[in-house]
Amino acid sequence: MHPASRALRRAVAAATVALLATAVGCAPQPEDKASATPSGSAAKSCAKGELATRTSGKLTIATDEPAYEPWFKDDKPANGKGFESAVAYAVAKRLGYDTSAVLWQSVPFNKAFAPGVKTFDFDINQVSISTERKKAVDFSSGYYDVRQAVIALKGGKAAAAKSIADLKNLKLGAQVGTTSLDYITDVVKPKQEAAVYAKNDQAKSALKNGQVDAVVTDLPTAFYITAAEVTNAKIVGQFENQGGTPEQFGLVLDKGSALTSCVTGAVDALRKDGTLAKIEKQWLSDAVDAPVLK
Repeated sequence: MHPASRALRRAVAAATVALLATAVGCAPQPEDKASATPSGSAAKSCAKGELATRTSGKLTIATDEPAYEPWFKDDKPANGKGFESAVAYAVAKRLGYDTSAVLWQSVPFNKAFAPGVKTFDFDINQVSISTERKKAVDFSSGYYDVRQAVIALKGGKAAAAKSIADLKNLKLGAQVGTTSLDYITDVVKPKQEAAVYAKNDQAKSALKNGQVDAVVTDLPTAFYITAAEVTNAKIVGQFENQGGTPEQFGLVLDKGSALTSCVTGAVDALRKDGTLAKIEKQWLSDAVDAPVLK
């Protein structure tokens, strides 16, 4: 997870219009009230609704509290609204658990992937899959590929860009050595040489001062910048991934969990049938006005 993504979860709620939501599951339960004992010694199969979950016949899903937009809506993970809430319920449904069989639990972000026995079946909380974290926990396959995004000041000439071609005549900036800079040079290929900064803070200052028309950063960071740091800026759009292995968010499970293969299978099926793409479009592309630039 990008360092700013953690701060995003504390700041971005104020930037998005709250929607009225109807609860479709149980409200998050305190971590210490959840059973820490699996209901079965091992999952012998991925039979729908019959996994060896922590509570028999139920699926316990964790996230941090508060749960902020656009990942969730109205700080209510159980309402099915927001990108990660929608993904969680889609995975649950694929595993054979309807909304009434889903239990939500609050677990601090850092504790979700710290060593030790977990009190949840899986956690969904913008946790990036990494080799280091895999030493302590299991991950599903990625449910979200982190993309690069373009940020510009509202009313500026870059704010109206609708395509990659619209960016070619602009002065763009990014942090040195980043994927963001690669997208400028390799994908946009602007007529003006990109402005390169040692830190993202310098790129943000350049944007504020009008030294560049737009900056490129990863999308979770773009959410944070536009919500909390440069509030007169907007996300112009996001790029499609250009090959290679993108940073991915994964569902977190107990190390050696008998559920890992079943949960991974569910995520893979949702990616294959287009469900993940539809959820991303609804809650990240359309809802926060971050269309894909082509």
